[in-house]
Amino acid sequence: VVALPRASGVACAARGGEEDTRVCIPLEELRNTDVEKVGGKSASLGEMISQLAGVGVPVPGGFSTTAYAYKEFLDKGGINDFINETLADESIYTDVDKLMKVGKAVRDKIMDTPFQKDFETELKAQWQRVSGGSDTFTFAVRSSATAEDLPDASFAGQQETYLN
Repeated sequence: VVALPRASGVACAARGGEEDTRVCIPLEELRNTDVEKVGGKSASLGEMISQLAGVGVPVPGGFSTTAYAYKEFLDKGGINDFINETLADESIYTDVDKLMKVGKAVRDKIMDTPFQKDFETELKAQWQRVSGGSDTFTFAVRSSATAEDLPDASFAGQQETYLN
């Protein structure tokens, strides 16, 4: 496993400054200020690792996929265009049966679209890093939303949790 230096995943943003373009980030590198990159749960785990692991509080390690990776998946996989074209038919907003068909078509498009090669490569590298290649490694897969709890909406509990 080759660890890429932090700077390799940073590009200049249009308005100056830097944009983090990494597709996966180890939890150990995350802080509460990274919610926009990886969501609240991942950022909080990173913060706990940095603040509590040194005083003996066990906090699980791991990695997070990023909002950047998700946006790239939607864009490069043609999913954004598909969704916009599919939602252009305004009759779906008054016909529940059509809306259900459109929802299924969008879900199918997402599930049928392969990951970009750079994402898949980094995902495998991070998995190897945390699991050590063990077939008996125990883990959980959780969602970590960048905007899960808003003043006028909450999406908590709507995502699946997977335990091996």
